[in-house]
Amino acid sequence: MEILKAPIIHLTGKEGEEFDLELSASWTKNYRHKHPGEPISHFFGKEILQKILAQDDCQGIRIYHAHSKPLNGWQRSMVSLGSFITKVAGNVDGEKHVIIVGASSDGKDQLNKPLGEPLSKNDLKDIVAPKKYMVAQQSSPCPGSPGCPLNDLTGG
Repeated sequence: MEILKAPIIHLTGKEGEEFDLELSASWTKNYRHKHPGEPISHFFGKEILQKILAQDDCQGIRIYHAHSKPLNGWQRSMVSLGSFITKVAGNVDGEKHVIIVGASSDGKDQLNKPLGEPLSKNDLKDIVAPKKYMVAQQSSPCPGSPGCPLNDLTGG
């Protein structure tokens, strides 16, 4: 049996591209229609973005979707029955968040220590002089937060 290896990733910082405003507006409208009442955008200030981008070997920012409240076992089973049942019958609350983290040229997230891994002897140097990688969350999701713009992307 052949063992498949993950492809080698090499990020350069040039990933991504400028995008058409009309198509962007159409896609954000589609999202607003499919997810009424949910945040439609998130804002990160330039100071936190610059701090993350200034980290050694940081080639860009990776964005994660997050939620402030976990689901219990019963609620997780209800997710398969649809958003309405999850929100109403499952009584799921909490807020969606966006978390950003720097990504290095080898494609790995720049985290101080991967979660769930035990410390090894080699980690002792990191305990004495830890790297100062940073993870950040948005300041406020739109709509409804101060400064949420009205434009083609927000439907205003």
